[in-house]
Amino acid sequence: MQDGDEEEVLKPRVHESVFVAEGAQIYGDVEIGEGSSVWFNAVIRGDEGKIRIGRNTNIQDNVVIHSDMMVGVEIGDNVTVGHGAVIRGARIGDNVMVGMNSTVMTNSEIGENSIIGANSFVPYNKKFPPRSLIIGTPARLVRELRDNELEVSRLATQIYKGLVKKYSEKRIVGYRKSEK
Repeated sequence: MQDGDEEEVLKPRVHESVFVAEGAQIYGDVEIGEGSSVWFNAVIRGDEGKIRIGRNTNIQDNVVIHSDMMVGVEIGDNVTVGHGAVIRGARIGDNVMVGMNSTVMTNSEIGENSIIGANSFVPYNKKFPPRSLIIGTPARLVRELRDNELEVSRLATQIYKGLVKKYSEKRIVGYRKSEK
């Protein structure tokens, strides 16, 4: 703004093809690419920095993604972020699987084609190269992923694309007890 009296409004930019499940919350400077999905009760807060989520990425139930003190979040294409994971101010490369209930802290970087095991804790400023199998608390590089292990991440992406189709076509529906 020119005169400094008004602040810029931080508003999400979500591609029209993105599936957003009931209860998901997306606020602030957030960009979500084509074919991605954000599942039940996930929270994406771009209020302390920009969040960019690539194409065909699935953000599963109860995930929290938050920028951190002006450090943004970048999540690549074809990424699976498992149920209950927390990503804060970090960079996640393309074709990565972030295991359920894992935490990835500020200024960490996960190289493309990597897998973070469930319940892992990636501390501040930790960097992992492409094709890493990352496990533990604190997380450590166990070994380089084999070609056949890379298929797990691709398969998860395809499964979630199929789920989006079923939910969009109302072939999977929810239950709500009606109030009387």
